[in-house]
Amino acid sequence: MEGAAAAAGGGGQARGVGVGGARRKNTQPAARGAGVGPCLPAWKLVQGLPGMGRRLWSLGHQRQLPSFSLISAGGGGKRKGKSKKWKEILKFPHISQCEDLRRTLDRDYCSLCDKQPIGRLLFRQFCETRPGLESYIQFLDSVAEYEVTPDEKLGEKGKEIMTKYLTPKSPGFIAQVGQDLVSQAEEKLLQKPCKELFSTCVQSVHEYLRGGPFHEYLDSMYFDRFLQWKWLERQPVTKTTFRQYRVLGKGGFGEVCACQVRATGKMYACKRLEKKRIKKRKGESMALNEKQILEKVNSQFVVNLAYAYETKDALCLVLTIMNGGDLKFHIYNMGNPGFEEERALFYAAEILCGLEDLHRENTVYRDLKPENILLDDYGHIRISDLGLAVKIPEGDLIRGRVGTVGYMAPEVLNNQRYGLSPDYWGLGCLIYEMIEGQSPFRGRKEKVKREEVDRRVLETEEVYSHKFSEEAKSICKMLLTKDAKQRLGCQEEGAAEVKRHPFFRNMNFKRLEAGMLDPPFVPDPRAVYCKDVLDIEQFSTVKGVNLDHTDDDFYSKFSTGSVPIPWQSEMIETECFKELNVFGPNGTLSPDLNRSHPPEPPKKGLLHRLFKRQHQNNSKSSPNSKASFNHHINSNHVSSNSTGSS
Repeated sequence: MEGAAAAAGGGGQARGVGVGGARRKNTQPAARGAGVGPCLPAWKLVQGLPGMGRRLWSLGHQRQLPSFSLISAGGGGKRKGKSKKWKEILKFPHISQCEDLRRTLDRDYCSLCDKQPIGRLLFRQFCETRPGLESYIQFLDSVAEYEVTPDEKLGEKGKEIMTKYLTPKSPGFIAQVGQDLVSQAEEKLLQKPCKELFSTCVQSVHEYLRGGPFHEYLDSMYFDRFLQWKWLERQPVTKTTFRQYRVLGKGGFGEVCACQVRATGKMYACKRLEKKRIKKRKGESMALNEKQILEKVNSQFVVNLAYAYETKDALCLVLTIMNGGDLKFHIYNMGNPGFEEERALFYAAEILCGLEDLHRENTVYRDLKPENILLDDYGHIRISDLGLAVKIPEGDLIRGRVGTVGYMAPEVLNNQRYGLSPDYWGLGCLIYEMIEGQSPFRGRKEKVKREEVDRRVLETEEVYSHKFSEEAKSICKMLLTKDAKQRLGCQEEGAAEVKRHPFFRNMNFKRLEAGMLDPPFVPDPRAVYCKDVLDIEQFSTVKGVNLDHTDDDFYSKFSTGSVPIPWQSEMIETECFKELNVFGPNGTLSPDLNRSHPPEPPKKGLLHRLFKRQHQNNSKSSPNSKASFNHHINSNHVSSNSTGSS
């Protein structure tokens, strides 16, 4: 797989706007803390909901709604927003149409009530209607708020939670949390409050909720509504799902353009992989590998995959759009090369969080460099271009001499077996370059052969100027340790070890992960950080390659439609969920949830209306017009059904 990845990495990306996989030339290719098992942390459970959870949700997602000025610049046209027929596009099916889903859906508490955003909201709505369960949700809200509270106020907030929810005589007392856990939390609170103070209590609450309350939820109208949302989520995705806008750049197998979901108005970047170009370069395994990694990684610090579909000529990845430029542009084209240390630290922290999310999936990124770090409209970053990323088999190591000259770790250059260690070397290179204004082993615009750069990586020590504080110098030296076994982050704790380095002493990672810290730089919304459409090179036609049925298996694995978590997040942040998630008065069933209420008949099509009009016009003169009309209608019905099933 590494070989395929290296061979297929060519191409160039328009500077400034990007998505994962849009490449430049000359490159080689829970709440954290609180939760049960694989569950996400407490604040993740309550995102998008009343109280603190909703505030966290809005802060974490408003950054994903890019401005349209860049897309329209250079020929993008006028933004149209949601389709006028968006409610028709997202119309719920009658619950009777969801029985197959009910039978086949995995009944996993963590997935249904925590990881999936709409499932999380509906489970919360269910709990708020059940006596006694509301205090459990409020407790999780309070812990979510506690986890992002500034350190100096942790003690005060912790005492408030203890009094309100963990004291027996309190109206909000949660009896399911054992007294031994409460005593442990009290003792830690008196000693030194920490972010993980209530983590065991939160686990206990989740253990309770995953029992009786969860099974009761599965029989409620709230779970039925979730099935309706899942039915919509699984509808076929085609090119007509989107409006297409201007070309943003070039990837290895085709163009990258801006696109907009008709139903919601949300903007994305669409990376087109031309089928013939993939086949000619034997890039099937690389393309499928990138797609499968992208859909499994759900991180606000990594470009997300929202949809994967195919057209006659191309496979399409619909990804987070990033309008703020890449780090290389900002390091070298916005005044003197390099950043102030405060700005470099902020980006390093977000990159570290992105690596942590990738590593949690046992995936090593292997191509960390400024070009692959993109800014959004608000100044937050995401890691893009997972073309060289690879999942490491459990308990194993991999080998592969891939990456970009000057950024590859010594163990990669020496073709040794490795795990996640190359990513921490890459992080060291990035921090150094952001502060110094040049990479650690090659000067800016220095003309030097690849072999010489590799020699420097293996044999020489980087030089530190007055721009580095002692903490910055220390973390760079520890990340750029040539022996991977001694490198910072390469021990058992991984990213957690790096976070504890004095360089990050003043970084509140809980608040960063919740989207509650303001970036030190916000891109100018009037600036256009990409090439003019006419400056983006066009692809030549691929000749001598024929597509046939033997390719269909690969296409079916690739074109899987909507990715659940990004799709559900899109429904929430564009307020489609808020407008459509309506029940009957006083908590009763809406007609589409009422099994005794027959589903509405489908609307009559255009042909039906035309034939009906013809029948009305001819009825006065032709006694056999009724029979003729019925014949046409029946023919039309058969034709419509055939079309719908194709």
